[in-house]
Amino acid sequence: MPEKENQEPEEEREGEEFGELIKYTAGGFAGGLATGALLDHFGFQGSAIGQWIVRTLSGEGESIFEGIFAIRKRVSGASGSMAQAYGWGKLLGMGFPWIIDWGSRLLGINVYGVEAFYIPYFYALSDQIGANISGFVFLYRREKALAPALAKYRKNPVMVSSLAIILVVPFGLLAARWLGFVPDTQFSTALETVIADLCWVPPLVGWLAGRKKG
Repeated sequence: MPEKENQEPEEEREGEEFGELIKYTAGGFAGGLATGALLDHFGFQGSAIGQWIVRTLSGEGESIFEGIFAIRKRVSGASGSMAQAYGWGKLLGMGFPWIIDWGSRLLGINVYGVEAFYIPYFYALSDQIGANISGFVFLYRREKALAPALAKYRKNPVMVSSLAIILVVPFGLLAARWLGFVPDTQFSTALETVIADLCWVPPLVGWLAGRKKG
């Protein structure tokens, strides 16, 4: 009974922390769309640097704030939580899509074509992949064994929803490109990334789960 009582306040606290993470997503989306519209207005529709900025803001803008959240919690001496591990993972996963993007351009891949659907995917969800890995590492360290950690992972709604997004979104991006969508303006580049960036779903699930426990 004491273990269960201790677990419930922890889940409620994590729900509150996930609620705080949700707020950061809208800022990244708004920043990416506004920057895209502004660059289009000034004639930079095809700028590679502009696309890098727009995709970073649209797909990873919230990761900066979530990383700051995790750092702030660590500095304050707060005990570790899934939400904090999630924030650390998103921050650490930010740089990977930059390598993918510029590497693809150097290899001569048509970044507007169907074959480049993976570029917006990594901008939108590389931080989510990092968060999912970091979340599992957090569970493994807490359980101190692989089997219990996997069991906790399968029962954790945040981790399950995160994994579902990671696996499903690339098919949506591929389908959109295959059906004729071309991100040939900065605003459409931002829009594609924003639609693919479902990183707000796992924190929302975590927040709802925390409220339900409360």
